[in-house]
Amino acid sequence: MTERTMNEPAGIHLGSICGTSASQINRAFAGILLAIAILLPMLAHAGIVSVETVNMAGRYMALGIVALGLDLIWGYTGILSLCQALFFALGGYAMGIHLAHQGTLHNGIPESLYVVYPYKVGESKGMEVLPWFWLIFKPFNLMIILGILIPGLVAGLIGFAGFISRVKGVYFSILTQALTVAAMMFFSKNEMKLCGTNGLTHFTTLAGHDLSDPEVKIGLYAVTLACLVGTYVLCLLITKSRFGRVLLAVRDSETALRFAGYKPYAFKTAIFVFAGMLAGLAGLLYTPQANIITPSYMEARWSILMVVWVAVGGRGTLSGAVVGALVINLLYNAMTSQWSIGSFVWKPDYWPFVLGLLFIVVVLALPNGITGVWRKMVGQIAEVD
Repeated sequence: MTERTMNEPAGIHLGSICGTSASQINRAFAGILLAIAILLPMLAHAGIVSVETVNMAGRYMALGIVALGLDLIWGYTGILSLCQALFFALGGYAMGIHLAHQGTLHNGIPESLYVVYPYKVGESKGMEVLPWFWLIFKPFNLMIILGILIPGLVAGLIGFAGFISRVKGVYFSILTQALTVAAMMFFSKNEMKLCGTNGLTHFTTLAGHDLSDPEVKIGLYAVTLACLVGTYVLCLLITKSRFGRVLLAVRDSETALRFAGYKPYAFKTAIFVFAGMLAGLAGLLYTPQANIITPSYMEARWSILMVVWVAVGGRGTLSGAVVGALVINLLYNAMTSQWSIGSFVWKPDYWPFVLGLLFIVVVLALPNGITGVWRKMVGQIAEVD
């Protein structure tokens, strides 16, 4: 058995624990999952699965990108952030404002804003003025850049202010959650001209392509899959680098790292910014597939839910973060619809209890999440081989 180094958190490199056969099993299984993901659009073309199923998978993969970022800052750096939902929503709003420009206009005002426009005293219909910040997101290329940079900038401000002040642990979690709730209240006000609680919806086209077209939905799925794979590889490279080893040192002994001459706040801020940018990218990908973005995505439940994804999948394992996001959201899709088996009737109201119970079981019985269970299974198979 080889000794695990700082660069190898439990659950990532099974081959180092269980031998070559375990590594081969993991690669084969990962290859099968990737092949299924690639084949899914083909199955939709063949009529085996519906286009809506592909669309749903694309949305959940976008959420998997958020989970990757959270795993980097929580699983690898030991920072429990509850504001990834804020960064996700910022990216989503950037895309939503752009898409609103492509839809129905009333005197040059996108319909989403027109129906909730906050008229001042003396103003009436026909006197609407498009806010200047809406124009910034109209060009497609600039919108993509801003949809990633703005969440990164906000993350940088929050992270630098908190980390240089040595705010950590539960205090940092409370701070980030409070900021997210404050942002939700800001976005919910009609006076901010961000469409209030209605949010942005009823999108029609993206870059001239009809969003209701099945081919466009499949194309968005393909782009999301490519981004998920790309961000996963990038995150994996980060964890294997010297920077990644410093992140683990921050998690394991920040004080010792500081005495060694490092500045932990700089590394924490950097990875926090990167995770924020990943969440912004996820928001960009999610919004045209969900066809809506509202302030409700910044509610506390979303922040907690993102933590549950990573915990259930396996904290400190990039693959676990993605698996957790996909599994929890698939369960949510299945358990928030009403169905029956014999005399038993399942109701969507039961879902919060299932989610809470699942989180308790993971914390108490399965601290390494799904990947921990998988590691044990693969280890037993490898020993038999």
